[in-house]
Amino acid sequence: MSGQEVTVLVIEDEPEIRRFLRTTLHAHGFRLYEAVTGGDGLAEAKSRNPDLILIDLGLPDLDGTELIRQVREWTSTPIIVLSARDQEQMKVAALDLGADDYVTKPFGVNELLARMRAALRHVARISETRGDSVFTLGELRIDLGRRQIFVSGKEIHLTPIEYKLLTTLVRHAGKVLTHRQLLKEVWGPLRVEEAHYLRVYMRQLRSKLEENPAQPRYLHTELGVGYRLRTE
Repeated sequence: MSGQEVTVLVIEDEPEIRRFLRTTLHAHGFRLYEAVTGGDGLAEAKSRNPDLILIDLGLPDLDGTELIRQVREWTSTPIIVLSARDQEQMKVAALDLGADDYVTKPFGVNELLARMRAALRHVARISETRGDSVFTLGELRIDLGRRQIFVSGKEIHLTPIEYKLLTTLVRHAGKVLTHRQLLKEVWGPLRVEEAHYLRVYMRQLRSKLEENPAQPRYLHTELGVGYRLRTE
C-alpha cells in the first residue's frame, strides 16, 4: 500500500522523535497528525479517524497501554507501538490489548516503514477476504472457502488443529499475535497458559509449509512474544 493519502496519527511526547517521524513520513507521502499526550491523542484519533496510529508507551499523562485499550473500544485502526521499553512483558501487554505491532527505539526508517506497510496490508486483506477467500503468499496458496492448502501447486494436508492455527494467522496476516491470543483462539480460554501446545503445532506447520523450517519464510517467530504470518 502506498503512503499516498494515508493519514498517520503520531502520539509521542519526545520532540526529537516527532521531528524524525514528521520528516520521514512526509517524505514518503503520508499525511501526519501529532499529539503529545494520551488525552490529546485520543481526541485526535476520534476527530481525524487516521488510517494508522503510532503510540509511544511512555506518555506524560497516562500509560500507552491504557491509551491502546481506550482506542480499541471504538476502532480497529492499526496501532503500532513505539517504545524504548524492550521488555517482552510490555510488548505482550500492548499486543494483548489490541496493538498490531511494535517497534523498539531506536529504530531505522526502513524497519518502521515495513511495519507500517504490513499493518496497512492487514487491514486491506481483511476487506479483500470478505469477497475473496483465497490467500496467496509466494508459493503458498490457502483457499479458505474450500479448506485447501497448496505449496508450489501441491496440496498439503493438515490436521484440524494445524488448519485452525494457520487460518487464525491468515485472518491476521502481517500482525503479531501473542502466544496467549493464539492459544485462546485455537484451543480456548482454558489453555492460554499451555505454550508448549503452540510450539509443537507451529513446528508441525513449518515442516509442512516451509521449504526450510529452520529458516521460515512464512511463519515468523517474534521471540518471547508470539508469531506473525508474513505478507511479503
